[in-house]
Amino acid sequence: MQVIDVEKENQLIAKEYKELLKISYQLLTKDDKKLIRLAFDTAVDAHKDQRRKSGIPYVLHPIAVAKIVASEIGLDATSICAALLHDVVEDSSYTLNDLQQLFGETIAKIVDGLTKISSLKKDKDVSLQAENFRKMLLTLNDDIRVIIIKIADRLHNMQTMDAMPEYKQVKIASETLYIYAPLAHRIGLYNIKTELEDLGLKHTEKDVYNDLSNRVAQTEGEQKAYIADFSERIEQSLQSEKIKYEIKGRPKSIYSIRNKMVTKNVSFDQVFDKFAIRIVYKSREKDEKFLAWKIYSIVTDHYRPNPLRLRDWISSPKTTGYEALHITVMGPKGKWVEVQIRSERMHEIAEKGYAAHFKYKQGNEDEKGLEIWLNRLQDALENPQQNAVDFVEEFKLNLYSTEIFVFTPNGDLKSLPSGSTPIDFAFSIHTEIGMHTRGAKVNGKIVPLSRVLKSGDQVEIITSEKSRPTANWLDYSQTGRARSKIRSSLSAEKKLLAEEGKEQLRRKLKQLKFKLDERTINDLVVFFGLNTSLDLYYRVQIGTIDNVKLKKFAASKGNRFLNFFKSRPQEKKNVEQIHREEITANYDQLVFTKNEDKLDYSFSNCCNPIAGDDVFGFITVNEGIKVHKKQCPNALSLQSKFAYRIVSAKWIDSSQENFVVDLKITGIDYVGMVNEITQIISNNLNVNIKKMAFSTDDGTFKGALSVEVKNKTFLKRLMKNIENISGVEKVVRD
Repeated sequence: MQVIDVEKENQLIAKEYKELLKISYQLLTKDDKKLIRLAFDTAVDAHKDQRRKSGIPYVLHPIAVAKIVASEIGLDATSICAALLHDVVEDSSYTLNDLQQLFGETIAKIVDGLTKISSLKKDKDVSLQAENFRKMLLTLNDDIRVIIIKIADRLHNMQTMDAMPEYKQVKIASETLYIYAPLAHRIGLYNIKTELEDLGLKHTEKDVYNDLSNRVAQTEGEQKAYIADFSERIEQSLQSEKIKYEIKGRPKSIYSIRNKMVTKNVSFDQVFDKFAIRIVYKSREKDEKFLAWKIYSIVTDHYRPNPLRLRDWISSPKTTGYEALHITVMGPKGKWVEVQIRSERMHEIAEKGYAAHFKYKQGNEDEKGLEIWLNRLQDALENPQQNAVDFVEEFKLNLYSTEIFVFTPNGDLKSLPSGSTPIDFAFSIHTEIGMHTRGAKVNGKIVPLSRVLKSGDQVEIITSEKSRPTANWLDYSQTGRARSKIRSSLSAEKKLLAEEGKEQLRRKLKQLKFKLDERTINDLVVFFGLNTSLDLYYRVQIGTIDNVKLKKFAASKGNRFLNFFKSRPQEKKNVEQIHREEITANYDQLVFTKNEDKLDYSFSNCCNPIAGDDVFGFITVNEGIKVHKKQCPNALSLQSKFAYRIVSAKWIDSSQENFVVDLKITGIDYVGMVNEITQIISNNLNVNIKKMAFSTDDGTFKGALSVEVKNKTFLKRLMKNIENISGVEKVVRD
């Protein structure tokens, strides 16, 4: 049995506390130190009988988190106190009211937020975890310090996971790679993000991590010699310009090296940019930009730059507040080297993110990128209709996506995630502009709404009161804000059409001697393999469920005696079997990627997905694509460890799939004829016209149309309606 030396432990706790006060990034006043001392004493009292899995006193954990908050992130005394107290309410007899009386409302509120987040992690179901992440992110706008302290808490837990069982290490590490590392990246905590990623790799792929770690250590001396050689050639020029500077190397993280090896399919030796060279210079804020370009000029006088690799984050800072000038030059021995040029202020913001950003913010300065991002995030978070798993996946993509900068017609600069389209741009300007987007001009030319924007593009949105979002927009929108608004609009439009469809169904059933009551509706929903009555009414309105299909339903109900015997075996089926049959009848085709490719696949045994489930594809080494449910217990692990092998997948109802059909129309020409034809097609039948061309010759006309239709029945109805137009002689399918 191990003998605990209480005196030694108390000395260690006191030592850690003294270090905490020394390393604080902010200048602590006497009142600050008094408050921190009270928080420290409260934490020691609350955790006095508790120990971590490793056997050390539990209170060392909140002290360590407070040290990360103080030094690595650089938050104030309020945050340090909240970090010290973050587990007190959850793990002891202290209540939130006790903390409010001792420390005030702000600290109590932050601790309350941290306690709520801590209680979320106990759910094992992936969809519940995703919903919990959504709730956690809602605290961002209340007080971003809640999330920052939570990230610090996660970092210390990752640093001290060795005492945990291996399965728990993998679970926590996967969750960290899935959400906490990207979140740290987005908030601007780059150092912490890097450490979280490396620790995540260490606990999910130990052999890979150890191998790469050893290789990096072996090349450390070589890198130092290279940096010295590189610096020697430019130091004299920098000194002659009387620039105060420091040159140092920044090694690439092990996780980044691993990621590049996998994505580029190269070996360790073929990863050339294993480190970058950073030049940090002293400057007054008003001279920073001038000096950065002067240093750029000096570096490129000695080394040839790659013009395609210039990144000016000084003129256009990232939305995290990050500023720097990045250039890639051909260094000694013919190697490409990235050089990062930053002032001390820029360096501090890059290292400490949020805290330094607000330290340097002056007076009534305009809203910065982080606040704008938080406000946009709120729109996506507050959409209750979006599936939580989909939200977290989209959110994760937006966290890690690189930024592009585009211009409005007035010359204002807008930041968007890489891969954004005019749809994303429109919704970033204003919701109403996005909702009524009809088209877009990029650099003065009309382009498809699916056009991927590039940095430097000037974008103009063409709007129309009649325009409304379509389902296709979801395929080429990137931002959470745009996707959230589009889904809301489509849902509202579907409800509107469903109301009209209900009245249509009432009239159609009356002719078939049926009454539109609850029993009939339920029978119809089951008969057509639908999920809800809303789906039924909607499909009646758009013509998918027509008179022919309703007559089949009526016929199936006609022979009551036969129907009774047919239904008897079904009574023995369990609910899951019935659900499987209903959904399979509705969704019969699985497609992959945004292009809806039809690929070979097989179902995974771990979650046994069925037709209609929310799923994704995982590219295996030997067995092709395996399909998993998004709620699969292995989903988080696969997403975090093998994101590059994940492909999107969705079920489609092949009877609802749109088809493009070419039509030829001939007839007698008259004024307003084209307008009448397009009105019949677009307004009355809700058909999308893809192409249209008309020509006239001595009083006759010929028309060529490409239209998007649901099925042959719908096409016949469309052609008949066009033929009924006065003057139209013939409509044929090309």
